[in-house]
Amino acid sequence: MFLHSDFDDTHRELFHTVQAWAKKTLAPGAAERDRDASFDEALYRRLDTELGLMNITLPESLGGSELDVAATILAIEALSEQDPGIAMSYLSQELLFAHQLYWSWHFSGRNMPERHKTILKNKWISGMAMTEPNAGTDVLGMSTTASRTEDGFVLNGVKQWITNGPVGKAFLVYARTGEARRDISLFMVEAGIPGFSCSECEHKMGMRSSPTGILTFQDCRIPETSLVAEFNGGLIPMIRNLAIERLGLAAQSCGIASTCFEEMRRYAIERHAFGKSIVEFGQIQRLLSESYASLLAMHTMLYTTIRQVMDNDPESSVNADAVKLFCATAAETISRNAIQILGANGYSTAYPVERLHRDSVLLSIGGGTNEALQKNISRQLIRRKEGLAWT
Repeated sequence: MFLHSDFDDTHRELFHTVQAWAKKTLAPGAAERDRDASFDEALYRRLDTELGLMNITLPESLGGSELDVAATILAIEALSEQDPGIAMSYLSQELLFAHQLYWSWHFSGRNMPERHKTILKNKWISGMAMTEPNAGTDVLGMSTTASRTEDGFVLNGVKQWITNGPVGKAFLVYARTGEARRDISLFMVEAGIPGFSCSECEHKMGMRSSPTGILTFQDCRIPETSLVAEFNGGLIPMIRNLAIERLGLAAQSCGIASTCFEEMRRYAIERHAFGKSIVEFGQIQRLLSESYASLLAMHTMLYTTIRQVMDNDPESSVNADAVKLFCATAAETISRNAIQILGANGYSTAYPVERLHRDSVLLSIGGGTNEALQKNISRQLIRRKEGLAWT
């Protein structure tokens, strides 16, 4: 209901198609998948067989739709309205793997290896491995290494909290390849090869229908063709994709908040106490009106910044940080407001707001914690010469 004029008919049709599909197909089993912490691969595959959502930003030669990244982000928002866990797995495969792999080669001006093309064409369940047990927000503090050999590299290290880890067949893996802090390279690594193993992470508070794993590399030998683009050039695709990832996560916040708002609005109208609908009480009106105002602000910020990123606006990176910071915080507040309005019903699993509130918490942690984003934004503000002009 918040789509604005920057989106064309293709964007609008995609959003509404995915939104209707998610309500019909994802919503009925979302609570069960959350309860059992189960990933339904057959259901996940239907994102492509029925909606054509995989490789959406890639060329047709790689099984793609040749749409822009805005289409992916809108699809993520629509999916997140019903099952943010499924949306998280899709975000990981689509934005963090497929989009990043293809565009890393594209911007490098080098030819993509045939093996990489094959993996993209086959639309393997995949993910991206950057976070480590002792290096999350401090990405440059990673300790996973890739040492050169005569015919490739040897990977050693551990990656943790990796979305799609237990079910993925291919991963983009960041590893240290030199002595300098910025000497990091990006590799495409296939699951199942000697020296590469995955175990499931601890049970999670939310996003439970999206599997998360610990990837371990122990003297894992990978060929030279595993290197993506340039040696010691991993920071380039990392930084280029960070803004896009954060907008995808902000879209998840918008999807969660939209459903929670609609649940509280409907409940406030239908629920009666002391002889009248509770929506007539000032306390309820405050929660509803403030939630709506926040929801409108979330969508306005997100959709405006999507356009800035696509237009390579110099402000897009810091604005993406600001959008994720605001949207993640607002989604937690709106979902909590929904629980308050629904009372005991909101605290129970009878309504989706309890589940969605738990899902929302991850968005202030993953893809850059709120604290890290506050630091990034503050640094950019300090570097301004004057007013709102960026240096």
